[in-house]
Amino acid sequence: MEILFSSLLGKRKEKISDVYEATGISRTTLTNLYYEREQNIQMKTLLKLCDYFQVPLEELVSYEPTKKGESL
Repeated sequence: MEILFSSLLGKRKEKISDVYEATGISRTTLTNLYYEREQNIQMKTLLKLCDYFQVPLEELVSYEPTKKGESL
């Protein structure tokens, strides 16, 4: 699963602090999303980001299913 948070920020020329102030999501979480270090993201967090950016979940998260027999 890939979170496209950094690309959305770049396209809109916004900063992590802008998102933090508008959503209340912690700066640590946002920074981890930006640098793709976050492993277990709560659905509540993803939905807040979708609302903030006014995009569907598909534009924030990219997921390719693993093939049978492959491990995560």
